[in-house]
Amino acid sequence: KKMVDNGMIYLGSYEGWYSVRDECYYSETELVDGKAPTGSEVIWQAKEPSYFFKLSAFEDRLLEYYKEHPDFIAPETRKNEVVGFVSGGLRDLSISRTSFKWGVPVPGDDDHVMYVWIDALANYISAIGYPDDEENFKKFWPASLHVVGKDILRFHAVYWPAFLMAADLPLPQRLFAHGWWTKDGEKISKSLGNVIDPLELVEKYGVDQTRFFLMSEVNFGSDGDFSHEKMIQKVNTNLANELGNLCQRTLSMVFKNCGKAVPAEVGPYTDEDEALLAKARALRQTAGGAN
Repeated sequence: KKMVDNGMIYLGSYEGWYSVRDECYYSETELVDGKAPTGSEVIWQAKEPSYFFKLSAFEDRLLEYYKEHPDFIAPETRKNEVVGFVSGGLRDLSISRTSFKWGVPVPGDDDHVMYVWIDALANYISAIGYPDDEENFKKFWPASLHVVGKDILRFHAVYWPAFLMAADLPLPQRLFAHGWWTKDGEKISKSLGNVIDPLELVEKYGVDQTRFFLMSEVNFGSDGDFSHEKMIQKVNTNLANELGNLCQRTLSMVFKNCGKAVPAEVGPYTDEDEALLAKARALRQTAGGAN
């Protein structure tokens, strides 16, 4: 209603390519070999009445916001994708359908139901009280961080900020798009039956081994591939061989040269100790600034 009051919604008609799996509309130029950029199938939506959101009116405003808030979207590669998409020009967004009746009716027009991202994204704020519970809403909004999959970043980094701007509401402080966890090079899906059960991994390999694989092989923000062969190789090479060898050598040295025990009291740090600790402390800053 706030967006309607601000003149950001109008009635028109829509036709074009739509992906059911992605819940997204694509232009002809975005299709790759007749499919969505994600590889999902698309269908042609015949012309039908639709309410539209004036997304095109926010192109310059979004680009300016990205420029003024360089940390709004992370990692950097994803931010560049979003900026490139918006710079290519935004079209007004179809936000309702008349060809089916399930869904949330458009206020004041029961012939239309809202579809699809405008009602889904609004749950972020309606769940915490907007617009009825102002105190609770202000307690939790704006969100400090949205963590989303890379395949739905466009909706959160373009559509969602534009919706909030149109309703005169503050934007979340930051968006982070994580990658996909694939299995044997294929995207995980129920239809393929290649879902990974973390509890089964823990039971088979151990909890520390599973944590180590995920932390070392799946960089946050990037895709990561899992296979049992990789898991076994990682555990054997880095843990059993390298870490095991380090522990064996360290314990042997303690046994031979330190009275078979770790010193109970630690003396003042040497210059070499301080240099090593400084490198360790710098790792946090390095990791925090990595994209």
